[in-house]
Amino acid sequence: MVNVLINGLILVICLVVAFLLSFDFTKNWIGMARRNGILGKDMNKYDKREVSDFGGMMPIVAIITAIFVYIFFNTFVFKNSSQSTELFVIIITVIVASLIGFFNDVLSMKVTKDKEIFAEFLGRKGRGIGGWKRMLFTLPAAIPLVVMNAGIDIISLPILGQVWIGLAYPLVVVTIAVVGATNGFNLLAGYNGLETGFGIIMFAGFGVLALATGQPWLALIAAIAILALIGFLIFNKFPAKVFPGDSLTFGIGALVACFAVFGNMEQFALFLFIPFIIEGFLKWRSKFKAQNFGRPTKDGYLEPKSKKIYSLTHFFLRFIKKIKPNHKVRETDVVWALWTLEILLVIIGILLVI
Repeated sequence: MVNVLINGLILVICLVVAFLLSFDFTKNWIGMARRNGILGKDMNKYDKREVSDFGGMMPIVAIITAIFVYIFFNTFVFKNSSQSTELFVIIITVIVASLIGFFNDVLSMKVTKDKEIFAEFLGRKGRGIGGWKRMLFTLPAAIPLVVMNAGIDIISLPILGQVWIGLAYPLVVVTIAVVGATNGFNLLAGYNGLETGFGIIMFAGFGVLALATGQPWLALIAAIAILALIGFLIFNKFPAKVFPGDSLTFGIGALVACFAVFGNMEQFALFLFIPFIIEGFLKWRSKFKAQNFGRPTKDGYLEPKSKKIYSLTHFFLRFIKKIKPNHKVRETDVVWALWTLEILLVIIGILLVI
């Protein structure tokens, strides 16, 4: 009974740490970024207002700190080092991915003469790392999982069933999972709160599945991620006071890959990524030049920018415009439509797996 109470208290402490640190760090970052000119334009607003940018490192730091708190209590209170190696690999993977994202955020700022040559090599000036180089630069995030030989090298395939793939799992499957998740999660973005909400919904699904499959430590990590993202969403939701940047999307994508590998949830993770896979095909049609934004109007609504659909945001913008009585779409309408799609995928995915 005492151990149950202590476990419950530790759980609460970890969740409180994740939420409060994310909330406080983000709140302070907003003012610091504004004072130092670290701002981005909100393209879905008619006035193109400037918003504090690159805030995604704040919830990432909160998640990592809360995991360290859990490791501390697990080690010194319960004298238990189980899953410590896995937790440290998760921490390193998320840190590396987030730093790569932050590096890309910095490069996306206005290019000055002293970094002109560097920016020329990495991508278009002032646009960050572009094209295949973006995929290449996220490869280091896969290294911790690869060298640990994380996960189970037996996968389920249609018709063939359970197939042992040996070294191909850590060297190929894990690498593709990390690179694909970090880059893929970044595709559906640009609307206030969209990416953060996606993360909350996905980790809710991973948490439920982790509990159902007897992996409470992964369920705790999912809960920590959810609370940290909620702390950030308070400022990132419409109308946003802060943007996440690639540091959040890359970090969350990497954490999703960690859940897929350590929790043996590859199929579930792939199912949840259906919107991002569709988004990738739509963006490919425009040679990845199309942006997700709508055309904002003076009265606070969004209109389609193009006659063609190059993003799921474009599709839902048009769809909602057709079905709403007043035929007017707000930014929040598109966000909630995409969140609802992801919630449905989580529910269906859990029912298929369990």
